[in-house]
Amino acid sequence: MEKNLIIAHGGAPTAVINASLYGALKKLKKEGFKGRVYAPKYGSDGLFNEEFNDLTELSDKELEILKDTPGSAIGSSRFPLYEKEYEKIIDILIKYNIGYVLFTGGNGTMDTIGNIYKHGLKRGVELTCVGIPKTIDNDIGVTDHAPGFASCANYIAQTVSDCAQDVKGLPIHVSIIEVMGRNAGWLAASSALARKKKGDAPHLIYFPEVPFDEDKFIEDVKKEWDKHHGVVVVCSEGLKDKNGNPIVKPIFKTERATYFGDVSTHLATLVIEKLGIKARSEKPGLICRCSSALVSKIDKEEAILMGEVAIDAALKHINGVMAGIKRVSTDPYKIEPILIPIEQVMMDERVFPLEYIKDGHDVTDEFIKWCKPLVDEVKPVISFLDKKED
Repeated sequence: MEKNLIIAHGGAPTAVINASLYGALKKLKKEGFKGRVYAPKYGSDGLFNEEFNDLTELSDKELEILKDTPGSAIGSSRFPLYEKEYEKIIDILIKYNIGYVLFTGGNGTMDTIGNIYKHGLKRGVELTCVGIPKTIDNDIGVTDHAPGFASCANYIAQTVSDCAQDVKGLPIHVSIIEVMGRNAGWLAASSALARKKKGDAPHLIYFPEVPFDEDKFIEDVKKEWDKHHGVVVVCSEGLKDKNGNPIVKPIFKTERATYFGDVSTHLATLVIEKLGIKARSEKPGLICRCSSALVSKIDKEEAILMGEVAIDAALKHINGVMAGIKRVSTDPYKIEPILIPIEQVMMDERVFPLEYIKDGHDVTDEFIKWCKPLVDEVKPVISFLDKKED
């Protein structure tokens, strides 16, 4: 009997996670896969509870709509799994005659697929397990970057550029924009792509990798205010002090994650109280990661590619791997797909490299060169307000 296949999503959705699903399903059709294709409702939660959608007979029209749908069309979860849950999952996979398991997600999800792979081996079950990378935080190891990041970076760069024009036109604010990335500053760094010339916003960027100093922050903002009046600051949601403590008290905790309070609101309040300057906080949050309007062209293409590569590996019975991206060159931009042993990416969090950080609150030219090919060109603007040099 032909073995069936399960494909699931784990962790936070992105604007292109369904593009990876599209790539996987299109590849299965192309290869003439004869088994059933099941998608657990809400990821590992649905798998554990045997709640499946059957995607075997999706029409070409449905697939094309799926490609451009943000969020997770099959649902996702952060359902914690332990030894007994993995044992039950193996039993469920046997029950439904599953021979292939694919999970799309970040390092936590790669831990899930890696453990299913290990438990399958231990039980002697005929099972091929493959991971598909996905994360807006860009914190999966080994792969050059992961689908989901570029679209978020695209959103941030364009949004910061737009906000900068507002602040330039009415220069009475310090605008503080908080971006996702509790432990990794890749997204905060991507805001630098909003700049078109020296002196453009963002004027200051703060990363979770650099200990936050409140006095230095106020000093930096004052310097930028004296130069520009209207100031745009980008900060990560995960800023920490020199002792590694979040600068805003956590408001919610789960077993694996800590959700901090509004860092941007806290910083805006500091500016108002200590400098007497009007300040506003902005926090795109989920809007940033689900925006279908600002999906990066490269991101969508690579998300589809990762789905295709993962299916190709699975059908060739290449077990215990994650599809990944190797950058061949930056200019011109060229990549090639690779397969990464799953053990190398299970719960391995890649933070933003310190060598890409300049002066503690900016990025280097090397980072700009690395990141620029991943995002679309920021829209050109015109302003007659810039001071002319003497």
